[in-house]
Amino acid sequence: MKHIQLFLLLLTMGFASQVTAQTFTLRTSSVSYSEKNQIGKWSKWSDFAKADLIITIDGKKNRIVVNSPTIQVFTIKSYGEKTETDKDVITPFECVDNNGSKCNIIVITRKNEGNRMQFYINYSEVKFVYNIYN
Repeated sequence: MKHIQLFLLLLTMGFASQVTAQTFTLRTSSVSYSEKNQIGKWSKWSDFAKADLIITIDGKKNRIVVNSPTIQVFTIKSYGEKTETDKDVITPFECVDNNGSKCNIIVITRKNEGNRMQFYINYSEVKFVYNIYN
Protein backbone atom coordinates (compact mmCIF):
# COMPACT_ATOMS: atom_id res chain seq x y z
CA MET A 1 0.00 0.00 0.00
CA LYS A 2 2.84 2.40 0.81
CA HIS A 3 4.34 1.75 -2.63
CA ILE A 4 1.05 2.72 -4.28
CA GLN A 5 0.78 5.90 -2.19
CA LEU A 6 4.38 6.82 -3.00
CA PHE A 7 3.78 6.19 -6.69
CA LEU A 8 0.67 8.40 -6.68
CA LEU A 9 2.52 11.15 -4.84
CA LEU A 10 5.38 11.06 -7.36
CA LEU A 11 2.89 10.90 -10.21
CA THR A 12 1.13 13.98 -8.88
CA MET A 13 4.32 15.94 -8.30
CA GLY A 14 5.69 15.35 -11.76
CA PHE A 15 2.49 14.92 -13.74
CA ALA A 16 2.44 18.16 -15.75
CA SER A 17 6.14 18.37 -16.47
CA GLN A 18 6.48 14.73 -17.46
CA VAL A 19 3.19 14.04 -19.20
CA THR A 20 4.41 15.28 -22.57
CA ALA A 21 6.99 12.47 -22.67
CA GLN A 22 5.26 9.61 -20.90
CA THR A 23 2.17 7.45 -20.90
CA PHE A 24 -0.02 7.18 -17.80
CA THR A 25 -2.73 4.60 -17.23
CA LEU A 26 -5.51 5.40 -14.77
CA ARG A 27 -8.32 3.11 -13.59
CA THR A 28 -11.71 4.61 -12.80
CA SER A 29 -14.22 3.42 -10.24
CA SER A 30 -17.23 5.66 -10.92
CA VAL A 31 -18.57 8.50 -13.06
CA SER A 32 -20.94 11.43 -12.57
CA TYR A 33 -22.18 14.14 -14.94
CA SER A 34 -23.74 17.60 -14.95
CA GLU A 35 -25.63 19.27 -17.80
CA LYS A 36 -26.24 22.91 -18.63
CA ASN A 37 -29.93 23.79 -18.87
CA GLN A 38 -31.63 26.16 -21.34
CA ILE A 39 -30.86 29.24 -19.23
CA GLY A 40 -27.18 28.32 -18.91
CA LYS A 41 -27.22 27.00 -15.34
CA TRP A 42 -25.43 23.74 -14.49
CA SER A 43 -27.50 20.91 -12.97
CA LYS A 44 -26.46 19.23 -9.76
CA TRP A 45 -23.98 16.41 -10.30
CA SER A 46 -25.68 13.06 -10.86
CA ASP A 47 -25.17 10.25 -8.39
CA PHE A 48 -21.94 8.41 -9.10
CA ALA A 49 -22.44 5.26 -11.18
CA LYS A 50 -20.01 2.36 -11.25
CA ALA A 51 -17.54 2.73 -14.11
CA ASP A 52 -14.57 0.35 -14.10
CA LEU A 53 -12.62 1.83 -17.03
CA ILE A 54 -9.06 2.49 -18.13
CA ILE A 55 -7.97 6.00 -19.09
CA THR A 56 -4.68 6.39 -20.93
CA ILE A 57 -2.88 9.73 -21.15
CA ASP A 58 -0.25 9.37 -23.87
CA GLY A 59 2.08 12.36 -24.01
CA LYS A 60 4.08 10.89 -26.88
CA LYS A 61 1.02 10.69 -29.15
CA ASN A 62 -0.72 13.78 -27.65
CA ARG A 63 -3.75 11.62 -26.99
CA ILE A 64 -6.09 10.70 -24.16
CA VAL A 65 -8.23 7.57 -24.48
CA VAL A 66 -11.17 6.72 -22.23
CA ASN A 67 -11.93 3.03 -22.71
CA SER A 68 -15.67 3.24 -22.06
CA PRO A 69 -18.18 1.04 -23.94
CA THR A 70 -17.96 3.68 -26.68
CA ILE A 71 -14.24 4.47 -26.80
CA GLN A 72 -13.55 8.19 -26.42
CA VAL A 73 -10.39 9.52 -28.07
CA PHE A 74 -9.16 13.04 -27.35
CA THR A 75 -6.34 14.79 -29.19
CA ILE A 76 -4.36 17.02 -26.83
CA LYS A 77 -4.05 20.44 -28.49
CA SER A 78 -2.45 22.22 -25.55
CA TYR A 79 -0.89 21.21 -22.25
CA GLY A 80 -1.99 23.63 -19.54
CA GLU A 81 0.18 24.76 -16.69
CA LYS A 82 -0.06 22.67 -13.55
CA THR A 83 -1.33 24.72 -10.60
CA GLU A 84 -1.23 23.84 -6.94
CA THR A 85 -3.31 25.16 -4.06
CA ASP A 86 -3.48 24.15 -0.43
CA LYS A 87 -6.17 21.63 -1.35
CA ASP A 88 -5.56 20.53 -4.95
CA VAL A 89 -3.05 19.89 -7.71
CA ILE A 90 -4.66 20.69 -11.07
CA THR A 91 -3.33 19.56 -14.46
CA PRO A 92 -5.34 20.86 -17.46
CA PHE A 93 -5.40 19.85 -21.13
CA GLU A 94 -7.17 21.53 -24.05
CA CYS A 95 -8.49 18.78 -26.30
CA VAL A 96 -10.61 17.89 -29.31
CA ASP A 97 -12.62 14.66 -29.22
CA ASN A 98 -13.02 12.14 -32.04
CA ASN A 99 -16.11 14.07 -33.27
CA GLY A 100 -14.19 17.35 -33.52
CA SER A 101 -15.76 18.92 -30.41
CA LYS A 102 -13.54 21.04 -28.18
CA CYS A 103 -13.30 20.20 -24.50
CA ASN A 104 -11.09 20.72 -21.49
CA ILE A 105 -9.77 17.75 -19.58
CA ILE A 106 -8.54 18.29 -16.06
CA VAL A 107 -6.82 15.87 -13.69
CA ILE A 108 -7.24 16.97 -10.08
CA THR A 109 -5.46 15.47 -7.09
CA ARG A 110 -7.28 16.23 -3.83
CA LYS A 111 -4.45 16.72 -1.32
CA ASN A 112 -6.79 16.97 1.67
CA GLU A 113 -8.47 13.67 0.69
CA GLY A 114 -5.46 11.36 0.76
CA ASN A 115 -4.34 12.43 -2.74
CA ARG A 116 -7.56 11.12 -4.29
CA MET A 117 -7.58 11.77 -8.05
CA GLN A 118 -10.43 12.85 -10.30
CA PHE A 119 -10.54 13.11 -14.09
CA TYR A 120 -12.85 15.76 -15.57
CA ILE A 121 -14.05 16.09 -19.18
CA ASN A 122 -15.66 19.51 -19.60
CA TYR A 123 -17.66 20.44 -22.69
CA SER A 124 -19.66 23.66 -23.06
CA GLU A 125 -23.00 21.88 -22.38
CA VAL A 126 -22.06 18.81 -20.32
CA LYS A 127 -19.27 17.73 -18.01
CA PHE A 128 -18.19 14.37 -16.62
CA VAL A 129 -16.07 13.44 -13.62
CA TYR A 130 -14.44 10.05 -13.09
CA ASN A 131 -13.10 8.94 -9.72
CA ILE A 132 -9.67 7.33 -10.03
CA TYR A 133 -8.51 4.40 -7.90
CA ASN A 134 -6.01 5.26 -5.17
